[in-house]
Amino acid sequence: MSSIPDPEECLNYLREAGCSDKVIEHCKAVRDIAVRIAQKTNADLDLVEAGALLHDIGRSKTHGIRHAIEGVKIGKKLGFSEDILKIIERHIGAGLSKDEAKKLGLPAKDYFPVTLEEKIVCHADNLIDNNKQQKIESQLERALNKNLKEYAIRLLNLHKELSDICGIDLNDI
Repeated sequence: MSSIPDPEECLNYLREAGCSDKVIEHCKAVRDIAVRIAQKTNADLDLVEAGALLHDIGRSKTHGIRHAIEGVKIGKKLGFSEDILKIIERHIGAGLSKDEAKKLGLPAKDYFPVTLEEKIVCHADNLIDNNKQQKIESQLERALNKNLKEYAIRLLNLHKELSDICGIDLNDI
């Protein structure tokens, strides 16, 4: 697939992969915020929308951290573009280092979002709790309560970076 799938195609991929209605509703909520963020930047809107809808396709196989790896496997079979595969792979947390990935049982490599589109989808996912938008402080508090200081710092840095690009605090988007 060389082109970016439209929203209806993305939803069909999620259904065909076996994602629950709850996962699909979560993906739609992430898409809604991601598109609002992307509209305030020079990001590729179509890529952000498709990436946000497809970011959790791997949850059709597992709800653990490996859903990103499973999602890439599914995406490769379906012929997704490399850009979409990277969004799926790099959306977990606010990125993971090679060492963190190894400790979590993932293939040892960096999972940091690199492109603007990857960062937008990753962060939009962090701003959604189930299907409801949350303030970044809620996610930061959760991370710090679990003693995940490095994650909290990355989360805050990503929030600040994207807020600066957009010219508004993304809590208010």
